[in-house]
Amino acid sequence: MSPSLSPYHQRVAEEKRALIMDAATALFLELGYDRTSLARIAERSGVSRATLFKQFPTKAALFDAMISESWSTSENDEPPAAGDLSAGLTAIGLRYAELLGRPEMANLFRIVIAELPRFPELAGAQFSQGKMPYFASVHRYFLAEHAAGTAHVEDAELAATQFLGMISNYLFWPRLLLPEWNVSAERATEVVNEAVRTAVARYAADN
Repeated sequence: MSPSLSPYHQRVAEEKRALIMDAATALFLELGYDRTSLARIAERSGVSRATLFKQFPTKAALFDAMISESWSTSENDEPPAAGDLSAGLTAIGLRYAELLGRPEMANLFRIVIAELPRFPELAGAQFSQGKMPYFASVHRYFLAEHAAGTAHVEDAELAATQFLGMISNYLFWPRLLLPEWNVSAERATEVVNEAVRTAVARYAADN
């Protein structure tokens, strides 16, 4: 977004972008990726075609933006500083739980899964631009704790997979099949805390 825009125009641009994203997600789920056009998204969102095409010249560019925004965090995806394994994993786990709890995250996965036979590139984009960069940040964190001597991690890739899997297996994957699956904030925190305890018991250097 251009820094030369006034606060008012920035707010209007952000509101229009949100309308576009909401309309695109709804139409992708309703009609499928192939049958959804940018013109139809513009009509559903109430935004002019010129405005939409200026921000997203192609449908692929719009989908890529959906991925980036779904996986974005206020901390710019940077892992915590090494030195306290329990505190660092707690911060990572709570951030991950917040990401998985976003409605757009489940919707994004539903779109990718539904369109996988015809558009495998959507799954590739989801992994390369969304999941894998986030996973890489957790991988770097385990390597940093190992280098700092606060953890003993022979396989950081496996450690990151185990830790994130303990959280997503309870908080996220059931939501794709069970619409009524709802986890309270308190329960989500319990899930994260138990995952942290398990990982610390396995990898902390003083264990």
